[in-house]
Amino acid sequence: MDQHDKITFTPIGGGKEIGANSYLVSVYGHDILLDCGIHPKKEGRASLPDLALLSRAPIAAVVSHAHVDHCGALPQLIKRYSDVPIFLTEATRSIMERMLHNSVSVMTAMARERGIPDYPLYMHEDVDVCMAQTEGFEFDREFDISGDGGITVQFHHAGHVLGSASIVLRLPGHNILYTGDICTTDQELMAGSSPYDDYDDIDTLVIESTYGANEEADDLSYEAQTEQLASAISQVLNREGVALLPAFALGRTQEILNLIARLQDSGDIPSVPVYASGLGRAVYEVYSRYSEYLHPAANLRPLNRFGRIGDVWDRSVAMDLLKEPCIVVATSGMMVENTPSALIAEQMVRANGKRKEHGIFFVGYVDPDTLGYKLLHSGPGTALSFAIGRAPVPVSLENVRHFHFSAHAPRKALRNVIEHVNPRNVVFVHGDSNAVDSLYSETSNAFHKYAPMMGETLTLS
Repeated sequence: MDQHDKITFTPIGGGKEIGANSYLVSVYGHDILLDCGIHPKKEGRASLPDLALLSRAPIAAVVSHAHVDHCGALPQLIKRYSDVPIFLTEATRSIMERMLHNSVSVMTAMARERGIPDYPLYMHEDVDVCMAQTEGFEFDREFDISGDGGITVQFHHAGHVLGSASIVLRLPGHNILYTGDICTTDQELMAGSSPYDDYDDIDTLVIESTYGANEEADDLSYEAQTEQLASAISQVLNREGVALLPAFALGRTQEILNLIARLQDSGDIPSVPVYASGLGRAVYEVYSRYSEYLHPAANLRPLNRFGRIGDVWDRSVAMDLLKEPCIVVATSGMMVENTPSALIAEQMVRANGKRKEHGIFFVGYVDPDTLGYKLLHSGPGTALSFAIGRAPVPVSLENVRHFHFSAHAPRKALRNVIEHVNPRNVVFVHGDSNAVDSLYSETSNAFHKYAPMMGETLTLS
């Protein structure tokens, strides 16, 4: 095979890590980029994929979904290569526009509050230019990205969040299936990913590995977690406290709000006011617009059922939320400093009267390097900083718990996907080293297996 005929795969982000997910596929002198995200645990230009590894403009960027670790660097890509077309599903296109504009606002605030010189990495007008390069497609429709029919893309329902897709990339003589982030079981609103029954000709499977080393997730059930969460919320409300549920703006907020509504409608938890924070509400509007892509049995409540959280930078606003029993669903899901969930929690954890009756319940993945993880594992009296520039607060609240409502497939399901697709090559991405290595070792040696680091190029056969 001539050097220009080789098919290569290079993570320029998101190899043995979760963040800045971006994968370069090269064939016949053409480059295709699968996702182009930012790293949530890094700052400034260090949070970007290594775009310097691109030697020419990709013929396309194909986006799996609108979480910023998969799409947040696209405006930087377009600043570098202005004519790159971006392909994604229609729902992802609508959500991504909101997520990117919010990223500008977050980066601008971080530049002001923390003096990060690289921020913002792009401006609102850069987002507008980026969005002008996007084109949305329906699920299961195959479309050409090379201009001659030689390279095509097809989106497959992934079940992770609204609009999320696995990507089927058909190249001359070689077919690649990139799972993106997948959820194989039904959630409150989203149906689980569709079986990959129509893809019996996949040569290379690129699969996420988020829970590749998590044994606990294999045995957890949605129904059991729902019952336990309902019991925990009820105990707090019956003691006239407030239940705070930190949640990601895209996906978890909409899912949890509707789970709470169902539990209230069924009488399983008290009917008290329920509040949600800003970006989660903006994304909720997109869920309402594209409700046909939700589970057929999903009952998406009207957004006006849920109250709006005010500016909790004002301590009095946060304290007012805590005066009467209620449920608060607030970003960020991992309680990053300076976010609404952190600023509300700052008031909840203080030793002051009935505030000890409150509860903080995490409902998704919590990274070990985050404030949320520290709060979950802190002992009484531990002082934590909830906002940059504010004094640490000694934690007296003991009712801090973690419930598993992940939208990522557990490792058993990931192994089932590998066996069902039955590719020649399996490439493990989107997981920390332990998760990637664990899933790699548990996968049959009958497959050609790869776990590339960032910048490592694989030649696919």
